[in-house]
Amino acid sequence: MGTGKSLVLGAVMGTSVLLASFFGTAQAERSGKGHHHHHASVVRTLAPVTQQMLDAAAKDETNWLHSNGSYDQTRFYPARQIHKGNVAGLKPVFAFHTGVVESMETAPIVVDGVMFITTSFNHVFAIDAVTGKEYWHYQHKLGPITTFCCGPNNRGVAIAGDKVFMGTLDSKLIALDAKTGKLLWETQIADPEKGYSETMAPVAVDGKVLIGTNGGEYGVRGFLKAFDADTGKLVWTFFTIPESGHEGVWKTTDATGRDLHRDIAAEQAQFARNSSFFETLGGGVWMPPAFDRATRTLFFAVGNPSPDLYGAERPGDNLYTNSLVAIDFETGQYKWHFQYIPHDVWDLDAVSPAVLVDVMDTDGKMIPGVIHGGKIGHVYVHDRRDGRLIRFSEAMVPQENLWALPTPEGTRMLPGANGGVEWSPIAFNPDTRLAYVALLHQPMTYHAETAPYPGGKLWLGGLFKSVPGEQQYGNVSAVNIDTGKIAWQARTEQPMIGGVLATGGELVFAGEGNGLFKAYDALTGKALWSFQCNAGVNAPAVSYMVNGKQYIAVAAGGNAQLNYKRGDSVFVFSL
Repeated sequence: MGTGKSLVLGAVMGTSVLLASFFGTAQAERSGKGHHHHHASVVRTLAPVTQQMLDAAAKDETNWLHSNGSYDQTRFYPARQIHKGNVAGLKPVFAFHTGVVESMETAPIVVDGVMFITTSFNHVFAIDAVTGKEYWHYQHKLGPITTFCCGPNNRGVAIAGDKVFMGTLDSKLIALDAKTGKLLWETQIADPEKGYSETMAPVAVDGKVLIGTNGGEYGVRGFLKAFDADTGKLVWTFFTIPESGHEGVWKTTDATGRDLHRDIAAEQAQFARNSSFFETLGGGVWMPPAFDRATRTLFFAVGNPSPDLYGAERPGDNLYTNSLVAIDFETGQYKWHFQYIPHDVWDLDAVSPAVLVDVMDTDGKMIPGVIHGGKIGHVYVHDRRDGRLIRFSEAMVPQENLWALPTPEGTRMLPGANGGVEWSPIAFNPDTRLAYVALLHQPMTYHAETAPYPGGKLWLGGLFKSVPGEQQYGNVSAVNIDTGKIAWQARTEQPMIGGVLATGGELVFAGEGNGLFKAYDALTGKALWSFQCNAGVNAPAVSYMVNGKQYIAVAAGGNAQLNYKRGDSVFVFSL
């Protein structure tokens, strides 16, 4: 599921549950008039964020300008004032309460000591990143229909010039004045009645704002779109489902070479009867694209096909679902794709964001690469120029009975539908050459049933259930991307969702559903510090500096998908 889709409300409690309760149509939070409220003052000092700043963000120790740190999406913060020798002294500076007690997945953006955060139901706050004082608060007035899976989340804003940009649950893109929170424009991205919604943080580049779509569980046609940052006008659309050619090459194995147990003859006969299902084939883009300035290319992961578990409705490889895709930034034209799981019937989408790093080729040469943390528990390492798979890591979670087909009675296969790696962004430290990954282990059974397109309603073609009595847990794993070997793993009490931050101080930060936010030694995985946030820490942390002092910030609002304890706080820590 895309953002992770899934499941399991009760899973966490170890009961088995249908998911329907947590998809569906939200009527919540309709009270807002949809405008901004001034509590303190406008942010007078805020200078415009230039394209040069956005391009140089990976080396910027003052600001955190992209949800995943930079256009490369490494989530690596280079400063080392907080390091493994002193992190034990990290203390909370403040907790900012939004008043919206519902899952939080926001990655705060910080510019010159001003922090921008979002919440479920599309609130945006601008606050002082040192004191927590609120400058302004904008509440989006949601339309009468919002259809979404996995909670009413939002993963953050993008910033460029003097504007911040947010996608909304009713499938709009909005631009706000960064100084005042005033609405500058809003554009309808797609039709929420057909199952489209937005939770991802947009990406701003060269006067364009890029945003994908949720909706892979509702029979949408996925896309990545580019809008003009000044006007909100559509510039181009790349559909993740091609009108023709979506059947692919009828591949019988996954990216790791294992048999998918497809009945190709039956699929081809069905395809001959009907090949016109491209409008409802899914393929949501849940997480932000990476951008390569040198080649002006965007790289992003595409989620599961629709219906999730019943494949007879959609014979073929179902391109470009469950794929890593590269397109041209100027035009949105296709460059290449690599598909991890053709004809996926387990809801094991590609969802964690693509990361651009140099990688070691098979002959020991360093080349431009792109890596992705997958739901079945591997980090995949690709040649950035053509998508070729160079290697994949050892499995970071148990794999059992791969790829047993779903049945009406239910088939047990691991990983379950949440992963592996969910939407959680991974981090990469260029000094250690390790990718740091937050994972989950949730044994499930997969149940398939016949399911014609229901017209914009939830369309799973079955369900997945957690297995009663089987232990669930998570881990943080460090993978050497040049060898594919796991360097270390740190086990956590609960399945992990939310993502990772790596820093120049040889630290790795990640939070848990039980409220713990932890710092690990980047080389050994030893937990060096933890803090109890009293709600699930299921969002990716960020770091920044104000007046020469380093801070770490993370949202603690719990998680709807895994039913972790809700809260409404962003915590900020320093030495």
